Amino acid sequence: MFTRILAVASLEMRIGLRNRWLLLATLILAAFSLALALLGSAPAGTLGVDRMTITVASLASLSVYLVPLLSLLLAFDAISGEIDRGTALLIFSSPISRVEFLLGKAIGHFAVILIALLLGYGLTAGVLVAFGGGSLAGLVDFARLIATSAMLGLAFLAIGYIASSATRAPGTAAALAIGIWLFAVVLYDLALLGALVADNGGTFSRSVFPLALLANPADAFRLFNLAALGASDLVGGMAGVSDALPYPPSAALAAIAGVTLAAFAAAAALLKRIEP
Repeated sequence: MFTRILAVASLEMRIGLRNRWLLLATLILAAFSLALALLGSAPAGTLGVDRMTITVASLASLSVYLVPLLSLLLAFDAISGEIDRGTALLIFSSPISRVEFLLGKAIGHFAVILIALLLGYGLTAGVLVAFGGGSLAGLVDFARLIATSAMLGLAFLAIGYIASSATRAPGTAAALAIGIWLFAVVLYDLALLGALVADNGGTFSRSVFPLALLANPADAFRLFNLAALGASDLVGGMAGVSDALPYPPSAALAAIAGVTLAAFAAAAALLKRIEP
């Protein structure tokens, strides 16, 4: 079982290297994080906050947009692409089960995301340390950001597999993946904001809104990281929101894990129904 899963994962890693996915993801993360680190450090002297902390706070907001997008772009043709290329029939007729196949895909894609995060954000942390803008606490913040960004990426990989298993056409799966990204990172928060304004402190604000934040992995990720920095003057509104929620920030990590498992289960169920 594990041999078959690792064989699929290894193949996906090689495809990621051959198609320059790993290189592209690393360059994107490194370029944006370096820009934020080198150009966005002006508040450090004013607020008396470590330069690394400011960078991590900025990257926590940036990762909400970049990591889900990269993950969905990796995942959208994981199943539909195999069907479109005609390789699904060969794969599904081999001794590997469909769940093993999906797990292998996930491990390979997750490795691409994790390595890109380690290289991209790690380069930025190294530059800050080299120029005297780092500290031990800042390195811990960076490590936490990379770990939770990887969790966020895994959650959206699983969601992307749902899109890929729901259609046989890669083009349709790609459009569905972009729609999921747009809804999760932009429209979802706008809808919550509109509902909060309309509710004006009523039942929605007290009971539904806290759970709605946990239901979206992007919001749960942002809640945990910005609250964990412990610098309300720096991170702004989201830190204040987390202070008013009826659960600890660690619940956000449990919510991300729960969404990931549910999405994998849904993708596996859809995959089992596919006839290549």
